[in-house]
Amino acid sequence: MTPTRVLVLNSGSSSLKYQLLDMRDSSRLAVGLVERIGEQTSRLRHTLVATGETREHSGPIADHETALKSVAEELARDGLGLDSPELAAIGHRVVHGGMFFTEPTVVDDSVLTEIERLIPVAPLHNPANLTGIRTARALRPDLPQVAVFDTAFHTSMPESSARYAIDPKIADRYRIRRYGFHGTSHAYVSRETARLLGRAPEEVNVIVLHLGNGASASAVERGRCVDTSMGLTPLEGLVMGTRSGDLDPAVIFHLARVGDMSMDEIDTLLNKRSGLFGLCGDNDMREIRRRVDEGDEAAALAFDIYIHRLKKYIGAYYAVLGQVDAVAFTAGVGENAAAVRSAAVAGLDGLGLAVDGELNAVRSDGARLISPPSARVAVAVVPTDEELEIATQTYALVGKKG
Repeated sequence: MTPTRVLVLNSGSSSLKYQLLDMRDSSRLAVGLVERIGEQTSRLRHTLVATGETREHSGPIADHETALKSVAEELARDGLGLDSPELAAIGHRVVHGGMFFTEPTVVDDSVLTEIERLIPVAPLHNPANLTGIRTARALRPDLPQVAVFDTAFHTSMPESSARYAIDPKIADRYRIRRYGFHGTSHAYVSRETARLLGRAPEEVNVIVLHLGNGASASAVERGRCVDTSMGLTPLEGLVMGTRSGDLDPAVIFHLARVGDMSMDEIDTLLNKRSGLFGLCGDNDMREIRRRVDEGDEAAALAFDIYIHRLKKYIGAYYAVLGQVDAVAFTAGVGENAAAVRSAAVAGLDGLGLAVDGELNAVRSDGARLISPPSARVAVAVVPTDEELEIATQTYALVGKKG
């Protein structure tokens, strides 16, 4: 029997998301989440997809090793344990792969060392990703562990996009360049957008707008990323839930000199107390829109700033690509906030962009066009599926190795 199942793990600093998929038909067998790891109020929520049965457990889960063992026990209860001969590999989301990792990679000690070396440019994410990999390797040392990197899709960017205008020697010494993130989402959505248009990815140019609490845009030319909004870290680019996005670097010097703020305080301000939350006290777009509808001026200004930045990136990437076949909205806000989609393309008729009000208002879990049939550029809503993308890349690599 050829094993066809892939377990996808996404290890956060205090959480562990997982999905078990059968790659014969890309179906989900089980999904779950362990949250608040390391606290007394930890919780595990596990769902067997075939029956819809959900089990929840609350209580202290000390660390990621304990969390993954608990996940293994839940899977075993459903006959889907980690010891199953049908399990082909475990795929891990790794946020930062630098320029070293340009594609999915089977993990060995040298790979772990390189991921560890990248911790200074991803201090919140790579340590947690490493913990998940090491724990899974300890539980199944015989099984291929595959790292799929958020940055990999963006390594195709030309140097003119990826380089900052600073001394190249200093930049190279400290690995300072634009790496980009959400790469698995941008890869999946750009490909699915082409499919929605009935064309091959190599035939279309797509602007992908991944709008969640974290948000990023990318310009995808014939299946390859040529520009993206996030940079050395996920702080650059669009206005996000709690991140400022683009900012004059001198603001940091000003806050340090005039505001007498430490680097850690400024880091916290820009990453956790800025963006929509910093502007109006909310980072949930649903709540912001409710407040806008009630006449709240702070929420209205936050929404306008968010849309203004989004429009700038659409226009900029239109210029980068020269020709655009589609603009695709994805992730939590992109897939669900009709008001964001309509506002983002309002007034861009000259670029061939328009939204049909009735199509835009429809709620659906499927990929769909929301532009009028006569529109020169398609506007699409394409639900992202990063777990499926990780599983697909993992299984393709394991198959090659086999």
